[in-house]
Amino acid sequence: MATPMPTPMSASYAAVLRVPYARRTFAAALTGRLSYGIVPLSVMLAVTRASGSYAVAGSVMALFGATVVFLSPARAALVDRHGPRRALIPMTAVYTTLLGLLAAALVRPGPASAPVLGALAAAAGASVPPLGPTMRAVWGRLAPDRALLQRAYSLDGVAEELLFVTGPLLVGVLVGFAPPAAGIVVGTALMVAGTAGFVSSPAVRAVPPGKAAAARRGGGLRGLGRPVVAIAGVGLALGVVDLLVVAFAERHGHGTGGPAVAWVLAALSAGSAVGGLLHGAVDWRASAGTRLPLLTAGLGLTLCGAGLAPGLGALAVAAAAAGFFVSPALTTAYLMADESAAPEARVRAGAWVNTAVNAGSTAGTAAAGALAARLPVGVCFAVTGAAVLATAAAVAVAGTLRRPGRIGGLSRPGPA
Repeated sequence: MATPMPTPMSASYAAVLRVPYARRTFAAALTGRLSYGIVPLSVMLAVTRASGSYAVAGSVMALFGATVVFLSPARAALVDRHGPRRALIPMTAVYTTLLGLLAAALVRPGPASAPVLGALAAAAGASVPPLGPTMRAVWGRLAPDRALLQRAYSLDGVAEELLFVTGPLLVGVLVGFAPPAAGIVVGTALMVAGTAGFVSSPAVRAVPPGKAAAARRGGGLRGLGRPVVAIAGVGLALGVVDLLVVAFAERHGHGTGGPAVAWVLAALSAGSAVGGLLHGAVDWRASAGTRLPLLTAGLGLTLCGAGLAPGLGALAVAAAAAGFFVSPALTTAYLMADESAAPEARVRAGAWVNTAVNAGSTAGTAAAGALAARLPVGVCFAVTGAAVLATAAAVAVAGTLRRPGRIGGLSRPGPA
């Protein structure tokens, strides 16, 4: 761990992967995180088949999603307080055991019990190991130089984007020759393998437990308000867009699903990946606190423009343009969270950003349903864009009210 870090001039994506233990640690974390893209869809398909009810499947997934999202900071606090090895190993054991019980309940003969499925799904969601936030905290130790850390976060974000595209595709292949519950088993195996490789890495073994007193009182998390609010706005936009694309396709004669919707959403993901890689490759003079409201505003403006799209092709272009701001905004929010957090609170800081984007997405999906039922789709896009612009303005104003030298700059020293 004593190998000198690359200088800012040598910071690149290749330099990130040349950091000692980076490739091993990152590959293990991605293996486990691929489970996140496989398990939810597998559970939904398996519950639908076992219960024969979309209502039951929706309720089970709502319970699973709620405990995954809203208990994420609590799980991250355990990692901060006890260290990754002591927290992730038992968490993974509980999570995989519950997934095994859920899979068994779904394949047994006879009708599945909805309360049992809901209880198992909720308990499994409550124990999901926070590999993403923990990996980002480890990046902070592996790459204390801010330029290198920016590239590490960008690489991490783009890789995660690809995992959430790849996971459902793998489920689609798997259910072609096996029951959906097999996807739960595959996701469980990936989580076990990924976590085992992750916690055995020297980079992770070197992470000390946090200060117990600070963890108990929630210390070390000052300054998170701006990135959390901004990313909640980004999540809101993503939740709205998913449903509005379906409504747009239906009202333009393309049906409610199929290739038309898939292509538009793929354009959004592609734009996000390209934007994330380009943003991470630039040595920005402006601070993260300055860039975040600008990136959020860019997303809002492109969504307003999406409302003017005359057809599905134009909407796909607008979606790609909107996606161009998504990954950079997430990366910048993670940088701000890392800058604001004390060393013993880094996992929680990243988890709060995760929680914000997921909670915003959930709220956006609900809002989109209400909007699409009452307004033209173009107006719905404009309303969403205006809401995101308002979020960006609030974050920018909050930044001007902070004293110089606080969160948002690049002056905070890296960890020892």
